[in-house]
Amino acid sequence: MKNSNGFAFGKKNYILLFSGIFLLALGLIIMTMDKEPYGFGFLGIVLGPIIIMVGFIVEIFAIFVTDKAKEQ
Repeated sequence: MKNSNGFAFGKKNYILLFSGIFLLALGLIIMTMDKEPYGFGFLGIVLGPIIIMVGFIVEIFAIFVTDKAKEQ
């Protein structure tokens, strides 16, 4: 079906894409906040990478999810 507004995704997809980008940026910021040398503390090794992985999962989900409003 041809999308009438010219965008590749629907509103739900873009909200998920931007929230995934926000999570990726948040994970990188958390990793830089670690006070241990070379980032070997809890924030740099555990929490930051987990948030980045969740951000990538949200991005993949945002690409594959179908927006019901776009189909109608």
